[in-house]
Amino acid sequence: MDSYAVGYARPDRWSRSRPEDTVSSSWHAVEAHRPPSELDGEVELAVCGAIVQVWGAHRWDRVGARETACTECKRSTAQQLSRSA
Repeated sequence: MDSYAVGYARPDRWSRSRPEDTVSSSWHAVEAHRPPSELDGEVELAVCGAIVQVWGAHRWDRVGARETACTECKRSTAQQLSRSA
C-alpha cells in the first residue's frame, strides 16, 4: 500500500493562514492509512496541515516531483519515500 495519497487544495478549501502558499503549491501529501482509492474524493488533512480533497488516481511519488507540489509536504515525505525505494 502507498504511504501517501495525493490531495488537491481546491479554491474553497485553501488554508486561510497561508493562502499565498496554497495557490502556488496545489498538490499535497496525505497520510494513507488505507488504500488511496478508498480515500478518493474525501476531504482530508495534508501532511503540511492544509485541508485538501484526495485524488485517489494519483501517486504522491510522481506528483511530489512537480513544481506545483507543496514544498513542506515534499520535505516531510522525502525520508519515508527514500526508505521505500
